[in-house]
Amino acid sequence: MATMTSQRAKQVQFALMAVFFTQGILGTAMIPRVPDLIERLDVSFAAWGTILGLAGLGSLLGLSVSNRIITRFGSRNVIRVTSVILSLMLISYAWTENPIVFFALFFVNNFAGGFFNIAVNAQTVVLQKIMNKPIIGRFHASWSVGATITAAVSGVLAATTELWVHFLILGGVALISYLFFGRLILGEHEDEKHTSAKHGKKIPFFKSPPQVWLLAAGLFTGVFAEVALIDWSAILARDGFLLGPAIASIPYTVFAGAMIVGRLSIDRLTRVYHISTLAYWGGIIGGSSLLLGVFAAANIGQSNPYLAMLTASFFFAIAGLGTAPMVPSFFSGAGHVRGLTTAQTMARMSLVSQVTMLVAKIGMGAAVEAATIVFAFIIPAGMLITAGILAGFVVRNSKRSEAVANAFPPTGPITTISD
Repeated sequence: MATMTSQRAKQVQFALMAVFFTQGILGTAMIPRVPDLIERLDVSFAAWGTILGLAGLGSLLGLSVSNRIITRFGSRNVIRVTSVILSLMLISYAWTENPIVFFALFFVNNFAGGFFNIAVNAQTVVLQKIMNKPIIGRFHASWSVGATITAAVSGVLAATTELWVHFLILGGVALISYLFFGRLILGEHEDEKHTSAKHGKKIPFFKSPPQVWLLAAGLFTGVFAEVALIDWSAILARDGFLLGPAIASIPYTVFAGAMIVGRLSIDRLTRVYHISTLAYWGGIIGGSSLLLGVFAAANIGQSNPYLAMLTASFFFAIAGLGTAPMVPSFFSGAGHVRGLTTAQTMARMSLVSQVTMLVAKIGMGAAVEAATIVFAFIIPAGMLITAGILAGFVVRNSKRSEAVANAFPPTGPITTISD
C-alpha cells in the first residue's frame, strides 16, 4: 500500500473535496434553466424525458470500459481530461436549438461522466485506505454543498442573465477549479490499485443472489426522488406552484440543504439507531412529505406563490432529511451478500439501478406530458415510500458497526463498477 506524508495526505484530501464540490456545481447548474432549455429546443415534456433517459446510455457505455482506461492511463489523467469535457458540455448547451444536437452533447457529457465518476471514486477509496480512517463521507458532503450553493446561485442567474452567460460563468468556474485542483490529487505512483485478499465467487450476473435484486430495487427507488427533483423541480415550481424565476429554485435548494444536514448526521444518529431504521422511517416520512408538499403548494400557488414557496420548502426539507439515509442504507447492505464481495454487489446494484433509471426517466417525462407535473410527482414520492419499506427488509440483519462503515458512498451520483 502506498505511503505518504501527513501534509501530502491533507493536500490530496482537500483537492478531492474541491473536485467533488465542483462536480456538485455541474450537477445542479441546469436545474432552474430546464424550462428555458425545453422552450429553446421546442420539445414536449415526453421528448425531454426521453432525451434525459436515452442520453444515460452514454454513462453506461463509459462505465463499461472505464476500468480498462483508468488502469492504462491512471485515474488522475482520466479525471483531468473528462473534467474538461464535462465543463465544456455545460457551456455548449446554451448554443444549440436542435434537439438531436443537444442529445448528442448530453450523451457525450454522460459518457465522460461515467469515466469521471469511477476515477474519482477510485481516488477516494485509495486515499481512505492510505489514511486508514473513514473520510469518504466528507467528499459526499462536499458534493452536496456544491450542489446546494449552485442551485441557489443558479436561481439568481436564471432571473438576471441570459442562458449563455449563466452556463459560461458556471462552466468556466468549474473548468478553472478542475484544472487547478486536478494537479493536486493522487498521482500515478500514489494511485496504485488495492485489492482485497478475499475475492467473490464467479457468479453469473443473472444468477445473482436474490438479495442483490432487492438491494438494487431499493437503491433505484431510494434515489429516484432526488433525480426527479433535479430533472423536473424547475418545471414543478413554474407550472405547478406558479413561482417566478427568482424563487423557483428555493424549494430544491432547501431539499438539498436538508440532505446535507441529514447525511452529516448519519454517524451520530447511527450510534443510537440502526441505519436501516433511519432509512425505513426516512423513506415513509420523506415520501409522504414530498407528496403533501407538492399538492399543498400547487393549491396555494394559485392565490399566493410566495406562501406556496414556503409551504413547498417546509415539506421538501422533511423529504430531504428522509432521503439522506436511503443510499447509504442500501450500500451498507452490499457487505452482507453471500458469495459476492462488497464491490461486486455494489457494481451489480448500480448497473441494475442505472438501467432502470433510463426507463424511469422516459416514463416520468411521459407522465408529465399525459397528466400534469403535479400528478406526475406521485411517482417519485411513491418510489421513496417504497424504498423505505424495502430498507426494512434488506438491511435488517446488518451489524451496526458494519453499516456505519459502509454508510458513505462517494456521492449520490458516484457509483462503483468493478468485478
